[in-house]
Amino acid sequence: MIATILVPPIMEIGGGAVQRLPGVLARLGVHRPLLVTDPFMRDHGHADRLLAPLRDAGLDPGLFADTVPDPTTDVIAAGAALLRDGGYDGMIALGGGSPIDTAKAMALLAANGGRMRDYKVPNPIPKPCMPVIAIPTTAGTGSEVTRFTVITDTETDEKMLIAGPGLVPAAAIIDYELTLSCPPRLTADTGIDALTHAIEAYVSVKASPFTDAMAIAAMGRIAPWIRTACADPADRTARENMMLGATLAGMAFSNASVALVHGMSRPIGAFFHVPHGLSNAMLLPAVAAWSLPGSITRYADCARAIGAAEPGQDDETAAGELVAALRRLNADLQVPTPKQYGIDPARWEELLTTMAEQALASGSPNNNPRVPSVADMVALYRESWG
Repeated sequence: MIATILVPPIMEIGGGAVQRLPGVLARLGVHRPLLVTDPFMRDHGHADRLLAPLRDAGLDPGLFADTVPDPTTDVIAAGAALLRDGGYDGMIALGGGSPIDTAKAMALLAANGGRMRDYKVPNPIPKPCMPVIAIPTTAGTGSEVTRFTVITDTETDEKMLIAGPGLVPAAAIIDYELTLSCPPRLTADTGIDALTHAIEAYVSVKASPFTDAMAIAAMGRIAPWIRTACADPADRTARENMMLGATLAGMAFSNASVALVHGMSRPIGAFFHVPHGLSNAMLLPAVAAWSLPGSITRYADCARAIGAAEPGQDDETAAGELVAALRRLNADLQVPTPKQYGIDPARWEELLTTMAEQALASGSPNNNPRVPSVADMVALYRESWG
């Protein structure tokens, strides 16, 4: 098979790598960057600490700190207008997946016009976007290396998947030291998100030998260290492994695509405002169990990669151990079910078919080794309720 692989052309990886930002901007020819981040980063001085060396280097950066946890079309439109009118020639995205996804979408809209819904999968992105330098502060989404952005349509509450080569950041700065202050709940949710990326990339029907290598390596870094990173946030070895694992998983799923878990989780986030990583975690064990018959061997490989299978176990037994391990992980990291999260049961039941239809329309379930119907997804939502 021939696989097309897209990754950022510049990657700076390691503790303290953020200090190389001025040099990265110079290599890209960016003189007036717009920093895209969230209010927390602005209010706690993180944005200023990033911008000060740029000003000292003679650059003229701007700041957009109005991003929200689940990026919306309203925020993107406001940011794109600022980007167009401010004379900016590049962007720096600092934060978790939401600021990075926001920056990508702003670049898309500023270059192409129209509305975000015009570009949701499978629609193309006609014009190239200005360069984005992505600096993640969580080990989870992998957005710093992917060709995707996920934006919620304010008018319809649909969480839209948008994809294209132009959304791959021009540079990614992977500095695990930026995650040392990440609280346990966020560490858990983003960590399981990264693990989901790795598993889904590996079992995806679009997988390739390249993405397989990235996915297996990611699982081998995330699974042994996620509990330590949550229990001891200052553990630098755990943080470094989680950050590397998240980036490897991002490269894997960007080039192999995600599958059923992500397809089903996006509507949960859109309708009930559950953080993306947490909604994935809520679904992962049940969806993995349902999907096993589609690729026992691949799920068995995942079990071995995360250390859940005993040496010499046959594939069917090993695959079953994967599901058991995922359930234990959710229990250990206190991942709530939708019911425990406080979602209204009547509203949940009312929206099951709509969520399943939106999931199917996203295309992600078609990458699953076992492809579901709307009725199958409704049943899985009910099983995951809790």
